[in-house]
This record gives sequence, C-alpha cells and structure tokens, in this order.
Amino acid sequence: MSRKRWRLLALAAAGLTTAGMLAGPVSASENEGTASAPSASAAGVRLGYFVNWGVYQRNYHVKNIHTSGSAEKLTHINYAFGNVTNGQCQIGDAYADYDKFYDAASSVDGQPDTWDQGALRGNFNQLRKLKQMYPHLKILYSFGGWTWSSGFGEAAKNPEAFAESCYRLVEDPRWADVFDGIDIDWEYPNACGDTCDDSGPEAFANLMRALRNRFGPDNLVTAAITADASPGGKIDAADYAAAAQYVDWYNVMTYDFFGAWEAQGPTAPHSPLTSYDGIPTQGFNSDAAIQKLKGKGIPADKLLLGIGFYGRGWTGVSQSAPGGSASGPAPGTYEQGIEDYKVLKTKCPPTGQVAGTAYAHCGQEWWSYDTPQTIAGKMDYVRDQGLGGAFFWELSGDTANGELIAALAGGLPGNPGNGDDDDDDDGDGGDGDNGGGDDGDGTVQAWQPGTTYKAGDKVTYDGVTYVCLQGHTALTGWEPPNVPALWQRA
Repeated sequence: MSRKRWRLLALAAAGLTTAGMLAGPVSASENEGTASAPSASAAGVRLGYFVNWGVYQRNYHVKNIHTSGSAEKLTHINYAFGNVTNGQCQIGDAYADYDKFYDAASSVDGQPDTWDQGALRGNFNQLRKLKQMYPHLKILYSFGGWTWSSGFGEAAKNPEAFAESCYRLVEDPRWADVFDGIDIDWEYPNACGDTCDDSGPEAFANLMRALRNRFGPDNLVTAAITADASPGGKIDAADYAAAAQYVDWYNVMTYDFFGAWEAQGPTAPHSPLTSYDGIPTQGFNSDAAIQKLKGKGIPADKLLLGIGFYGRGWTGVSQSAPGGSASGPAPGTYEQGIEDYKVLKTKCPPTGQVAGTAYAHCGQEWWSYDTPQTIAGKMDYVRDQGLGGAFFWELSGDTANGELIAALAGGLPGNPGNGDDDDDDDGDGGDGDNGGGDDGDGTVQAWQPGTTYKAGDKVTYDGVTYVCLQGHTALTGWEPPNVPALWQRA
C-alpha cells in the first residue's frame, strides 16, 4: 500500500474534514493516468532535511524536531540519505535507520522501543511516531547526496530497474507507512560533484520518468538540483526542464556557491540571494538560478528556494567586507570551513549584510550565513516569485527553539504560527455553526469529541484554555494536550 493511500484511509477514519490537515503541494494523484506531476501550490512547502548520521556525534534525534517546536511549522521532511550502489537504492545506515533502541526519555512520544522480534526501531520508528503526533507531516526518503552520488551513473543505464529497487525499499512493509515518496539528490547529472558523471543530458529526465512511473500518482517524487546558473554550467548540463513534468517539485540548492575550498579566498557569501559588485563568479547566486530554471520553462511553483542552516568561513582574514584574502578554512566543530548557525550566532555574530544574506568578521575569521532577518527577506522573494516554497539543510543546525525554522515558516502562507489559515475564509475567527469556540457571550466552551473546530477556536480542557491551530473534527484521543499539531495553550 502506498503511503498516500494509507494516509488518506487513516484521515478518513479519523473524521478530518478540512483541507488544512492535508496542507501542502498538489500531488501527482491529481493527474491520474499519466506519468507527470502537476505544479506545487505556490509557497506551500516548508521542508527540512533530517540526516541519519545526526544521531551520533551531533546528538540530534527525531524528538528534537518536536521539542524545538519545528514539527508543527514544517510540511515535509526529507530523510537523508539512502545510498545508491550497483544501480540500486540501498539502506544508508541500518543501525540508525531502523535498529537503534530509543528508551522512554529519548523517544519522541515518551514510549520506549521494544526488542520484540520484527519490531521497528531507530529513526524510522521515531518518524512514524512523529507523524502520528503531527498528522499533517509528510516524509520523503532521500537518496544520494554529495558523497553517495557516484552510483547514479550506473543507475541511469537501467532506470526502470533502479526505480523498482527504490520502490521496493521505500515500500518495505516494515516501514511503508513512514514514507510518502522519494527524493533524488544526484550531485550532479552529466557534470562533476564529488565525482564526475558522463551519462548524458537526457539521463536525469529518463531516471525521473522511471521513478514517477513506478511510484505512481499517489506518491511524491522530488529532486534536489544544482543552482549553478553560470553560462554552460551545471543547470545547462542536464535537461531539468524535460524532467520537471515527472516531479512534484525541485529543491534548488541555492547555497554553497562559495567556500573555503578556495583556501586563499576571496571571501564571499555562500548563499547570496542576488549578485553584487565583486561577486567572484557570475551566475552563482539564488536569483540567477531561479530565473534560469524558469527561463527553461520550469513552472515557478515547482521550484523551492534552498536555505543553509550553517555558515561557511575562512581564517587569516583582515578585511571585514566580502572580497578579502584568506589563509585557509576557519575551524569548525565537525569540519573545517563550515559551522552550524546555532554556534555562529554567538561565536561570530553578523557584522554586515550583502546580497540578501549576512556575513561576520570576528578576529581573523570571516563567515557568511543566514539569520532570521535574512531568511525573512528570502521568504519575501519566494512569495514575490511565486515559488512553491522553501527548504533547508538541515535540522540540526538550528537553535534548540528552532528560530530559523520559525523565520522560514513565518514568511510563507499556510503557517499556523503566523495566523494564516486558508480554511477560515469567512473571517469569523473560526466559529462556525457546527464548530467550537465561544458561544457568543465570551464564554469558552469545553473541548468535546465529535465537534468540528476551525483555526482560532478556543476551548478549555482540564482547566486550561487552548487555541486550535488547524481545522479538524475532534476524536477521542485527540484531546488538546495530546495533539500539539492541532492545539496550543492560549
């Protein structure tokens, strides 16, 4: 059974009566009988990557998505990464993915895993529980990435066999209810990343067509793609326009334009929104990538703008403004030249802005990264351009209270946190004829199962007042303190 069919059956059984609980882009299911996917709804997607290796040194777990308040602000999570070897999709880390034991204290729902034979554990089980807590969330299994993209060339030789292997893995009966689709992070088709690919300009479209045909209209099929808009650059190397009909959206990787792999500099922001005087390479900015992709005929609402929840930096820098010389990469917690936002915000606070992003010069170090303020500006751009939304790499780089996610989600429509709810068009605060809320004299009614609530309705439960975040029909077991995706304390 596909994840979407499973999800729709579950929601129907739960009595959900509003599109708000199914918020997000239009999926391929609206285009049954074809191998193509329609455009995503404008600015509807708020997607973050969760990396499976984060459970080790980074000590970032699915529970952190909940405790940070981020789960209620996201629409989608990409689980990274599965591997691509021998022309097939493969598990990336069996222990982290489905075997690691979570006790009650570390489990997202406070319930420990079991060692019963056949029981699912690890990140997959934690994600299953997260979806039960936040029914609006959709999760895609991402394959490839910078390190594991070398196998796509072999996969491209037999796209149908590759698609079959991916389908069998994503649809494995042990976790078929966890994933709502597949995401392909091929870095890069017919171009060079960590390794070089020479499979030809048509290979990517052939691969995505095979995936759409195998996964069908009831699953999401997406891809992370290059943002290199330089003349003859990576966007020109593959036929992304031909492949667009098969994907629900593209995650345009509008970050990592510049970094300390050029050890001597010049210093430059790794995620500029626009060009600027002195930019080291023309076409290396977010707007250039978006405009080039649109110019190739890809619908704007199939493009998501990428945000990095980290910075890139140099050391040996004396010049505060961009364009200075350096002696090498700045030290980082896990890797030279890169550091999480949550560290940089206090270690090296911003000292200036350029091209819609921030930079910081502290001592001999020079860093560039996005802040809540610059992300807000980039979300203005997303809306102005009619894009399908935004995504970021990756969840563990944010603060413990999710301040970057809050900025991203707050700048896009449909976010419960900014009061924008498309289900309540009558402007009455969500108090309909059959709904909850107050009874007209200011008295807040007690929560009752079977009642239809709209966003903004207030109820009391055990002496506490709650505000509804998303329209739904209440069921026993969905009491306000138990479902933070639907209710928050007033």
